[in-house]
Amino acid sequence: MSWNARMQDTMTTGMTDVELPRGGDFASEIARLETQFDIIRYMRRITHIFGFKTFLICSIPPIDMERLSAATVISNMPAELLNKYDSLSMLRFSTGVRRLRETTMPFQITLEDWESEGGKPDSAADYIVMLRENGIYQANYFPVHDAEGGRGAVILMGPEAELPMTAAMELQMIAIHVYNRLAEIGSVWKSSSTTLSEREIQCLSWTAAGKTSAEIAGILGLSEHTVNHYLNHVTKKLDAVNRTQAVVKAMKKGYIS
Repeated sequence: MSWNARMQDTMTTGMTDVELPRGGDFASEIARLETQFDIIRYMRRITHIFGFKTFLICSIPPIDMERLSAATVISNMPAELLNKYDSLSMLRFSTGVRRLRETTMPFQITLEDWESEGGKPDSAADYIVMLRENGIYQANYFPVHDAEGGRGAVILMGPEAELPMTAAMELQMIAIHVYNRLAEIGSVWKSSSTTLSEREIQCLSWTAAGKTSAEIAGILGLSEHTVNHYLNHVTKKLDAVNRTQAVVKAMKKGYIS
């Protein structure tokens, strides 16, 4: 069976009405999500239902930004993929990010098309091999913005397939609601006497995304010992008993979303 046929099968006969979001049902469900953990679990389910392998939600990186991890809000991409992407400075050669800066319409890019483009360093070949090994042959981009005008994107990656128009429209609406819910969760914080450093917030954010200290170290370019130091220190700052509680408190205070 071709990837296109398999995707089509996954989107229709493989799903029940309960599993597949319909009309306004997803809007009320997303509105009930209370934490970043809830949204990660929801996005994992949506990713699976629509036949993708992984997702990434990010703000649109400014031109001078060099690391995708710095713009990432939540993702379940394998840590080694994101780490490799940043270590090779692939953000500078991202066709997807360039198009996100130019359009508000959803679009897709196949690995084959991106691979055939010129201008990339020879080291990009190693990253392309990793994408194939992880079953990623296509990325579907859904541009979004929050109530204050901040622009971002929900990116779904997986097998190469033509996404049916109805599914694309539904995913675009889901993307809009999820991105705005993330913004709302982040706006809970109004004031706090506790000050967290940028590194502490970064480490907490990746902990909230389910990453281990070793994975966070790779993403941020730090040693595992340094990551543990930041996490232990911020746990004490927030008067939390462990990292999980520190993440929850940081979310409630609006430090991470």
